[in-house]
Amino acid sequence: MHIARLSLFGSAIRGNFGPDSDIDVLVEFEQDARIGFITLAGLEIELTEILGRNAELHTVKGLHPGFRDEVLRLAEVQYEQA
Repeated sequence: MHIARLSLFGSAIRGNFGPDSDIDVLVEFEQDARIGFITLAGLEIELTEILGRNAELHTVKGLHPGFRDEVLRLAEVQYEQA
């Protein structure tokens, strides 16, 4: 899959995570990886099934510029490729 890093952000790490909250996941791929929309959607579905609640998958480029820097600063890394 060429995943370089997976991080959590949003309510999952802020402390206001409730039973209806989704899980915001920031995914970063290896620099040479070519990942398309279908692959991203499949990964989001797989994460939702594994976690047992709705997972919202985001890429750095896909983050809104207005809060990209904040997400990158506050996101907690859960997996990082060695």
